[in-house]
Amino acid sequence: MARSERIADQLDRHWHKNLRPRLHGLADEEYFWEPVRGCWSIRPRDTSAASMSAGSGTWTMESASPEPVPAPVTTIAWRLAHIIVSCLGYRVGWHFGGQEVDSQTFAYAGTADEALKQLDEMYERWNAGVRELSDVDLENPPNVGPERFPMEGIVLHVNRELIHHGAEISLLRDLYRWQESAVPR
Repeated sequence: MARSERIADQLDRHWHKNLRPRLHGLADEEYFWEPVRGCWSIRPRDTSAASMSAGSGTWTMESASPEPVPAPVTTIAWRLAHIIVSCLGYRVGWHFGGQEVDSQTFAYAGTADEALKQLDEMYERWNAGVRELSDVDLENPPNVGPERFPMEGIVLHVNRELIHHGAEISLLRDLYRWQESAVPR
């Protein structure tokens, strides 16, 4: 097995065994659920209270620059959008061709089903691209995009990001499911 295939397999095993099964059955109510006041989310255009909103479609992603400290809690919708655009989308466009993805022009998903379709598409493009990298590709910085360190480091960073944010989404799903059945102490 080539080095790029081993690196891709690390994330692919997590994707198929842990993350993607945890997203099965995600409903819109849960996708937009705000566990605390002031969450950042994906919202209909012109309805955000955040200082910045990105996106070209009916739905936009909330943010601020600089980011407040502490950063707001984010919804599953926001976290999926972050994975789709910032973790995968930018890098798929830069490193593996196809349409460039940009947070300002991206059409964010207004439903859980649409977000999962975007996630699946972007993940498949990323994983296929990683598997095609040669050892020389992995050892050198890419020719396009702003990241100027070896491609292997970029791929491992994306793996960590998907594992990390996937765990956050999984925890939000657990909290959502258990919120009604919490026993007072």
